[in-house]
Amino acid sequence: MDKQIIFEDDHIRAIYLKGTSKTLVISFGDLITRAKGTLINAEKSLIKYDYAVIGIMPKQKSWFPADSMQALMLELAPILQQFQRIVGYGGSMGGYAAIKYSKLLGLKRVVAMVPQYSIDPEEVEDRRYSDFYDIDLHADMRIQTQDLASDCEYIIIYDPYFDHDREHYLKIQAVIPASALHTLHLPYTGHDVIAVLASSALLHDFIEREFEPTYFYKQMREVKKNSKFYYRSVIARLLGGHNEALGKILKGRDLQLDNQFFDSHLKQTITRILLSNKRVDEQDLQKLGIQVNLSLEKKTQLHDDLGQVLVFNIITQKIESYPQDVIDINGKYIIPLQVKQTGLAQVEVNNERYFIAMNERRVIKLFKLNAPLSLDMTPIIIKVYSEFCAITYKQLNMRSDEGQCYFDSEDIIEQTKFWIQ
Repeated sequence: MDKQIIFEDDHIRAIYLKGTSKTLVISFGDLITRAKGTLINAEKSLIKYDYAVIGIMPKQKSWFPADSMQALMLELAPILQQFQRIVGYGGSMGGYAAIKYSKLLGLKRVVAMVPQYSIDPEEVEDRRYSDFYDIDLHADMRIQTQDLASDCEYIIIYDPYFDHDREHYLKIQAVIPASALHTLHLPYTGHDVIAVLASSALLHDFIEREFEPTYFYKQMREVKKNSKFYYRSVIARLLGGHNEALGKILKGRDLQLDNQFFDSHLKQTITRILLSNKRVDEQDLQKLGIQVNLSLEKKTQLHDDLGQVLVFNIITQKIESYPQDVIDINGKYIIPLQVKQTGLAQVEVNNERYFIAMNERRVIKLFKLNAPLSLDMTPIIIKVYSEFCAITYKQLNMRSDEGQCYFDSEDIIEQTKFWIQ
């Protein structure tokens, strides 16, 4: 593989990958695919079709400053002159750069997924990236008419229901002539459009094929229905308001996600809502990467002020509370805390007893009853008083709030009182 770094400064690195194609692809990295050695954004897909590629990779979260791009052109110009057709490709920060520097680079087509118009907090309401705005680097950074190539077509893909990206699109739409702008909607994907549409064949079509929306929508649907990232976005949107529809998706799709696919917050939300609404069974949860084969043996239980039972959730690794009927159905996943007297908070799993401990980052772990405690962990204690119980971590009492439990109260209040039943 013939690759070489042709330019580098504090903010960007440019890598030239030689190929046999008549089209040169300029692939911009994003916040995730920043400079690492000679890796290029979407490299595997581009190599498959033996494209000649210039990979412009960000070294910092600095949105391809104009001074860096102007300096790059001194090295890049001789290469650009060898190609009649140059296509720019990128997502998010990379999508912004592909549009912003389309005239400078002589692009004939831009494929931009969820691009930004600007990150200047004076120019956009979106605050996701405002911490990266540097007035010395980004003065006049917004996409403007003078940045656009007169003979370039611009393909923008975004989720019209995602407010942050829609704001940027509408501002960009006002700058690009209608005759040069092609828009493709990918609903319910949020800012994950880039991950959802990861496909060598689709990228090849975006680069080479004449724009025809019916064709592209058909291809996007085919890629989307096999994308784990798409279903993650759909699940996050449906939770709470459309639980029945979410249950149908899980039962009707052969998803096989690994156990790291959802972050802990989303995993906790998914399990709480789906278990409480009795929409799924063990096989459905396994599709989400949730592998559980544990059994429940009822013991003396603790109830919160709503009458719900305190449990240890094997899936989320958190202490929570659920109604008894939910526990009866889903006892493999949510195991009531055992209490007889003041002492360690304990649960029984597969006929073996464990105590519960937590560290300063609020990470909870189970330890076998006779196992040594790691230095960063502190046991969670159940204190049995004459009229109620309290659960403590160091000096903090646990508070139950509609099923969620937090160690954040230094005082005993109603929400920190629990009762043995």
